[in-house]
Amino acid sequence: MSDHPSPSLDLTLDVLRAAAEETRLRILALLTEGELSVSDLTDILGQSQPRISRHLKLLVEAGLVERHREGAWAFFRLTDRGIALRIIRPTLESLDRSDPQLLEDRTRLDGVRAQRSQAAQAFFSRLAPDWDRIRSLHAPETVVEAAVLEALGSARIRNLVDLGTGTGRMLQLLAPRANRTVGLDASHAMLSVARANLEKAGLRGIELRQGDIYAPPFPRDTFDLVVIHQVLHYLDDPARAIREAARLVAPGGRILVVDFAPHNLEFLREAQAHRRLGFAPAQVAGWLDEAGLDCTLNREIAPPAKGDEQLTVSLWLGQDRRVVTDWPLSEPDREVA
Repeated sequence: MSDHPSPSLDLTLDVLRAAAEETRLRILALLTEGELSVSDLTDILGQSQPRISRHLKLLVEAGLVERHREGAWAFFRLTDRGIALRIIRPTLESLDRSDPQLLEDRTRLDGVRAQRSQAAQAFFSRLAPDWDRIRSLHAPETVVEAAVLEALGSARIRNLVDLGTGTGRMLQLLAPRANRTVGLDASHAMLSVARANLEKAGLRGIELRQGDIYAPPFPRDTFDLVVIHQVLHYLDDPARAIREAARLVAPGGRILVVDFAPHNLEFLREAQAHRRLGFAPAQVAGWLDEAGLDCTLNREIAPPAKGDEQLTVSLWLGQDRRVVTDWPLSEPDREVA
């Protein structure tokens, strides 16, 4: 017997009416490929912004689509919660992908994504020289990422959030192991880079949100893994950021912090806006303890060469002290490959 309630007749009729229009069905088909902005949809469908907005409003009201703001932009995605999408999903899955109209829509979608990728690459290219200099001072990213995967072990991840996601690299690394993956960043420009990178990697269903790490827009006890990767050194109050992150951690969940060990590279303050020159092991462990988590792992990854102008990467893993049974699961567990 299914754990999900069956939709009422009225709800089913409302959902079917919302989807039973050519443009709206085309929009739903496009959103199965990933989230899109109003501007994206006007370019793809060749219709005016007010008309597309009206169609989206109906789809949102029907519970089929979610809307979220990113600065002056609005992005839309298929809802992955609630009963409405279960009504229409079989229809979307049965659509003929070789249909000429749907094929043309996907071709235009590819063009929109190519433009987005070019814009993101241009932005990233301006930053690349400085980033390359920093990367040359610490262990290769492949080594750090291997350490991240080792630290997390094989435990499945139900809900993951990456705070300060930047280019979205942690999302690319960990999304295949999670049921739900969310990236948060304050910068629309960086979210554009992350979105382009995720599309290039062929990863779908990842949520990107614009927001403040000091006030993340998510309910308490939402995620069983919170990642803070190379973010704390930019913050005036990193302890506060960890407290806010801990608020998001579900009972028995974890926080992974990746940052630099203490160093004396003052040029990073001036050239890269680093507020803090690394963190001692006991410092971050203390912040985790104050936030209600036990520091179960601290590991340091040595730089590629010895010398004063080198950076050591540190990992901390905090475990929430509450027992897992305190967390009422809303959906069945799913094995992650």
